[in-house]
Amino acid sequence: MAIPLNRPEIENVQIKVIEVKNFKSLVDFEIHFPKFSCLIGLNGSGKSTFLQFIDFMSQLVRGDLKAWFAERKWKSTDLPSKLTEKDDIEFRIFFCTENGINVGAWTATYSPTKNHCIHEVFEVLDAVIAVKVENGRVEVYNPLSDPPWQKELWKEEIKFNYEGSILSVLKDEFLPPDILEIKKYLTKIKSLDLLAPEHLRQRTRESSGTLGRGGSNLASFIHEMSDSKREKLLETLKKVYPQLQGLSAKSLRSGWKQLEIIESFKGQESGLFPKVTTKARHINDGLLRMIAIFAELDSENRFLLIDEIENGINPELVEFVIDTLVATRQQVLVTTHSPMILNYLDDEEAIEGVIYLYKTAKGHTKSIPFFSIPSLRKKLNVMGPGEAFVDTNLIELAEEIASMTKEGK
Repeated sequence: MAIPLNRPEIENVQIKVIEVKNFKSLVDFEIHFPKFSCLIGLNGSGKSTFLQFIDFMSQLVRGDLKAWFAERKWKSTDLPSKLTEKDDIEFRIFFCTENGINVGAWTATYSPTKNHCIHEVFEVLDAVIAVKVENGRVEVYNPLSDPPWQKELWKEEIKFNYEGSILSVLKDEFLPPDILEIKKYLTKIKSLDLLAPEHLRQRTRESSGTLGRGGSNLASFIHEMSDSKREKLLETLKKVYPQLQGLSAKSLRSGWKQLEIIESFKGQESGLFPKVTTKARHINDGLLRMIAIFAELDSENRFLLIDEIENGINPELVEFVIDTLVATRQQVLVTTHSPMILNYLDDEEAIEGVIYLYKTAKGHTKSIPFFSIPSLRKKLNVMGPGEAFVDTNLIELAEEIASMTKEGK
């Protein structure tokens, strides 16, 4: 079914605003973020929870929620907040172009007991099409008609079972082009929040185009890369590991793949020592983590989520990692406990992208641009972003934020 629009199709969308109600500590949560964002806050403030929500939201569109819950050893009933009496999770996602122009929104209500969204609306600004799920029906209609449902283009009772969002089961040809672009973006969100050395070192057979939860498919992922992409990845790594000469995933018996690197070092005399091959189980944690992160930067993924970006990586190399993430084409969201990370951002990047998460006395997670807080903005005039962070008592900061809220700021 070809569905016309009254303007050119959108492309290169990204997320601009997320509103969440009743997902763990995200009881009444709202956050605005740009192309590169860095979440900071005390332990338990909700940073990992927010990354989990974005990954969950993406999985709704991919479907197969049961597998997602199994990987995390969760149940659907673990998601609703214990701080309210509500059972369902509500959210609204606002999208924009890479230039910041508003595109549209996805509004949904997820039922843990039914394991799918019982209400959904996909709206695109200035378009003649919207997609809605309500009362067991899915319909495509013209939101510009008055009232909009008088111009239904397609409606059908939902007689099939599915998990997550209706977009996980509708064929692409049934979707308006703009909403299809949003769907593609949402399915290309990649969470690296569970990256761990023990997973990155594993031998694997196939990657199915993904690193896998925790990086367990890294060897196969590297093996399946094209020669040009693998060479590009090697050249990136050599900027901080000049002794690195090769990166490969060796094929073993029964189809298993094993990650290996090749290094060479100058001897005390003029020549080079023989090249040294190191298997994954002996590669240092930081290099393994950088291989995984940089490999994803050349993938088709559109939004990367990385928890505690500094984990396992030498301080001398973290600046290179941050600079690379800021410059990449994808939207990126990282979390950190290190003020060093903030110092690798210039003031404008810090003002726009550093977001502070904190909990209220009721246990609700809230967000605020860190350098929109008056005392922090003042410090930024004479300090680097990291020094301003170190010079701040986060316990006392809660009082300043509370006073801003009372004053309507």
